[in-house]
Amino acid sequence: MKTFLISDNIDTYTGLRLAGIEGVVIHSREHLKEELDKVLADREIGLVLLTEKFGREFPDIIDNVKLNRKLPLIVEIPDRHGTGRKADFITSYVNEAIGLKL
Repeated sequence: MKTFLISDNIDTYTGLRLAGIEGVVIHSREHLKEELDKVLADREIGLVLLTEKFGREFPDIIDNVKLNRKLPLIVEIPDRHGTGRKADFITSYVNEAIGLKL
């Protein structure tokens, strides 16, 4: 299975290209939908790396794929600017999910 990157910046794209991962740099909602459709049509792609910006700006598109498709697995990654999440996001997630305060 192949890995594919959909990025909003050239730095993340360049870094992952150096690691041998194919991808594209896009900046609009329409282009995101087009690229996701291409990726979903390619049965060889099993993992899609997506910069966190898209998950924040277009959650309806991303969540639709995550909830309705088994493959490819979509993983949101931080870009060179870092993550947009709080420092304790994992602890907060556990607290919210199981009601256990850590």
